[in-house]
Amino acid sequence: MKQRIALIEYSRRRRELMDMMEPNSIAIIPSAQEVVRSRDTHFSFRQDSDFYYLSGFDEPNAVLALIPGREHGEAVLFVRERDREKEIWDGYRQGPEGVVENFDADDAFPIDDIDEILPGLLEGRERVYYSLGRDADFDRKVMDWVNTLRAQVRAGAVPPGEFSDLHHFLHDMRLFKSASEIRVMKDAGDISANAHVIAMQQCKPGMYEYQLEAHIHHTFAQAGARHPAYSTIVGSGDNACILHYIENNRKMNAGDLVLIDAGCELEMYAADITRTFPVNGKFSEEQKAIYNIVLKAQLAAIEAARPGNHWNQPHEIAVQIITEGLVELGILNGDVEKLLEAGAYRDFYMHRTGHWIGIDVHDVGDYKVAGQWRILEPGMVLTIEPGIYIHRDNDSVDAKWRGIGVRIEDDIVITPDGCDVITDGVPKTVDAIEALMAESTAQ
Repeated sequence: MKQRIALIEYSRRRRELMDMMEPNSIAIIPSAQEVVRSRDTHFSFRQDSDFYYLSGFDEPNAVLALIPGREHGEAVLFVRERDREKEIWDGYRQGPEGVVENFDADDAFPIDDIDEILPGLLEGRERVYYSLGRDADFDRKVMDWVNTLRAQVRAGAVPPGEFSDLHHFLHDMRLFKSASEIRVMKDAGDISANAHVIAMQQCKPGMYEYQLEAHIHHTFAQAGARHPAYSTIVGSGDNACILHYIENNRKMNAGDLVLIDAGCELEMYAADITRTFPVNGKFSEEQKAIYNIVLKAQLAAIEAARPGNHWNQPHEIAVQIITEGLVELGILNGDVEKLLEAGAYRDFYMHRTGHWIGIDVHDVGDYKVAGQWRILEPGMVLTIEPGIYIHRDNDSVDAKWRGIGVRIEDDIVITPDGCDVITDGVPKTVDAIEALMAESTAQ
């Protein structure tokens, strides 16, 4: 499959980051490592997001060093050497020569030589950009390299004097998506939307939640997205009121709603969609009433997601509409403004209305700047996902409402004049959902 993001973009990102670094500094970014699943088997490898964003390189046990002004190359990769026997067992390796040729590294060395080479790259640099606290073992390696230089001060070595966290610069870069990134995310959104459509079409009373999960994952893989971006949620009946429910093992019954929160990962970029629909294809009056409040809140929040508005405005609008709707149904009682001030909606809507999305499903980027909500700007990508959850044990409301859980979620890109919904390939009005499910039942 042809990569959608060109090598030159990774080089541009490295250049942009180095331009923000202090003079005479070095940045060190380690890759992810393989994680043992059981005994001598591993989980499927997933690269560290920051490392991948800067390199496009998808092998474990690697380190990227960015060294502005270095005569022999500013972007240096340490990677595993080629090894014919290991490659027969575990797959092809690029090796130092391969990452220079195929990943646009300026210079490369075997990872086994890093303890001898990296102290020399640190020597004479005033500042080290490195994110301490994420990996204790690698933290110790970095300090060992610095201490190696400190032990040689009398011989003229000059160790770095300062450490700075790389996240401030790097994560602000990642917050703004390029045209190539947005294209990948639109493709991920299309694949994920199709999976939700198929789940609606396949859903029948008597099925188990994991069977819908299987349809979703199969659709992802068939389209070239082998992995979900996060653990898929298929929560029917009372399970729809559990925000992070992932057991997915309940038998679904006629009269239940089923909430599916699922998105694929495509070339490291995530999609994140939630739809809620009736297992038997027909909303009850109570389900429809709750559903339409959530839909109204979502559509208004999407409308508020535009340049110049701040991050929290979509949430504020969603909370207003949800509170008003719950009062109209008699689930909340009292003056809307006073209920809002008291946060009464939190018994039924206890999460935020969205989050950044990108290489991580809950992507990096500050939500506040200097204590103020961040202003939305073109190129930002976020989710809009209001919900209402009325737990079965909530005896403060009439029994007819209990056990109803609804969330509706889409991914949007902020554009110069508003926003673009990139996951709109799956229906979300009551009429459209019922029509789709009725059509599939008739076939």
